[in-house]
Amino acid sequence: MKLDLVNSFLSWRMKKRFHQIELFKKYPFEVQAEVLQSLLGAAADTEWGKRYDFKSISSEEEFSERIPLSQYEDMEDEIQRVRNGADDVFWPSEIRWFAKSSGTTNSKSKFLPVSSEHIEDCHFKGGKDLLSIYCNLYPETKIFSGMNLRLGGSTFVDNEAINSYYGDVSAIIIENLPFWVEMRSTPNNKISLMSEWEAKIEAISNTSMREDVASIAGVPSWMMVLLQRILEISGKKYIIDVWPNLELYMHGGVNFDPYRPQFEELIGKEINYLETYNASEGFFGIQDTHEPGEMLLMLDYGIYYEFIPMDQYQGTDSKTISLSEVELNKSYAVVISTNAGLWRYLIGDTIRFTSKNPYRFHITGRTKHFINVFGEELIVENAETALTEVCHQCNCRVHEYTAAPIYMKKNESGAHQWLIEFEKRPDDLEEFARLLDQKLCTLNSDYEAKRYKGMALRPLEIIEARKGLFFDWLRSKGKMGGQNKVPRLSNDRGHIDELLALQS
Repeated sequence: MKLDLVNSFLSWRMKKRFHQIELFKKYPFEVQAEVLQSLLGAAADTEWGKRYDFKSISSEEEFSERIPLSQYEDMEDEIQRVRNGADDVFWPSEIRWFAKSSGTTNSKSKFLPVSSEHIEDCHFKGGKDLLSIYCNLYPETKIFSGMNLRLGGSTFVDNEAINSYYGDVSAIIIENLPFWVEMRSTPNNKISLMSEWEAKIEAISNTSMREDVASIAGVPSWMMVLLQRILEISGKKYIIDVWPNLELYMHGGVNFDPYRPQFEELIGKEINYLETYNASEGFFGIQDTHEPGEMLLMLDYGIYYEFIPMDQYQGTDSKTISLSEVELNKSYAVVISTNAGLWRYLIGDTIRFTSKNPYRFHITGRTKHFINVFGEELIVENAETALTEVCHQCNCRVHEYTAAPIYMKKNESGAHQWLIEFEKRPDDLEEFARLLDQKLCTLNSDYEAKRYKGMALRPLEIIEARKGLFFDWLRSKGKMGGQNKVPRLSNDRGHIDELLALQS
């Protein structure tokens, strides 16, 4: 009875926030203009504020004209100063947390500033809004009657002299959660923040399988590892036999479509799935409808958005457009200015808007994750869509994959080489490769043109990866768990050659 009252009260509180979400859906441009002015006002007396005279900026156009676009490399020296203890560089409040990126755009680690405002008004607000939206979609939910299992990364001391830390953004959130959230979460912080990933999986499995878990949250690839281990330890056939009241999986970080059949099989009953877009740089989107595939752009989290059409993308020399200028079904690079001091920052992700009333979008890939050696312009969205459809045709499932070019030789055209680890392999790998090549042609006219008579591109090649290959590669890179992911497409052979070296 007490848990039912708690569930009813928390559900009511979450639904109250939904009215504010409706406000920015109705007035998106006004809300974004207000966010920008608030950011400029807050940072006016910082080094960046004085350098670019934030106090005199009175319009969005003036903002984009005066402040240059930046990537991590452009800010790295100043971020390092903040890590060494400098204050008021690009944001006025103390910054003692740094989100270490998974490094999927390049091999170099990035340490992105996370202010107290960013934790509270962006990440925490995003978590609360996720639950508010879920309660609105499913008014009869009972998730607050059970525990939430969170699968995050770890944090480490960055600078002991100033008491600063770095780590996966999921771990930073866990470290700063209020006590009442901790009371309804499993495992406890000590286990959640363990740095040795395999020991963490064991500890979470043995602890959480005895709890009444109603919701789970984490990156799909690592969550699958955890659920499989729980089934091994418990001896149960399905996760629902371990957690009979499980009703929600909150996921993000990678395209979920290839994973969905595997989760449905593991869990053993139909549950609800909700996608989020919570990156190291900020919390950007939440699925707000019953149907998967698109997310609502969250406009009141202390983040101001600009966009670069990908057909005009030239890195930091690009020209941006505002939210009011975007078009549907066109791919854009995302530029953000945030309440953590990132100013006109290229996050490296690309999105495609599916709706403008309200603004909903679909993640299409990365500005640096594509294959365009032969002019084919193959993007992650093409690859994910093709794989999902061909797996359905061939009754198989992909666990992990990456693809890279095979360069032209003197008398031989080029090709794409796919390294795929199957959860359930196709009966005929050659037929799978033929169908995948065919599907990519229907999805991407540039790829189709380069495949014409095999003049530039011959049929793609598939190498079947041994079980655990990608897991071993991530472990060799020190990238176990958290938000670490396998790069899907590469314009060179660096990643795939390393993986092939571990294949035998």
